[in-house]
Amino acid sequence: MKKILAGAVLAMLLAAGTVQTAQAINPNRGGLMGFIAGCCFGIRSGAAYNDGKEVHWREWVTLIPIANIVFAIWNGIDGANGMTTADYTGKYGAAFY
Repeated sequence: MKKILAGAVLAMLLAAGTVQTAQAINPNRGGLMGFIAGCCFGIRSGAAYNDGKEVHWREWVTLIPIANIVFAIWNGIDGANGMTTADYTGKYGAAFY
C-alpha cells in the first residue's frame, strides 16, 4: 500500500512539473485574484474580472458568514424582479458590470 501511495505521489509531482498554466488574455488580470473571483464568486464573476471588470461589493459580502444569507436573498429578490446587467451598469457603473 505504501509503494502504491508513494508511486501515486511521485506521478503527481512529475505531472505537476510538466503541466503549463494558462495565461490570461489580459496580462493585468488572471492570477490569484482571477482564481478567487472564479472560485468564490462563480464563473461569470471570474470571466468578468478577467475582462477588466471589478468584483462588486455585494459579491465580496457573500464571503462573510451570516451576512451572506442576507445578501443572497437580496440578490435573489433582484433576480426575481428582473434586474439585468444593463440595470446594474446604470446603478453601480460600468466598472462592475
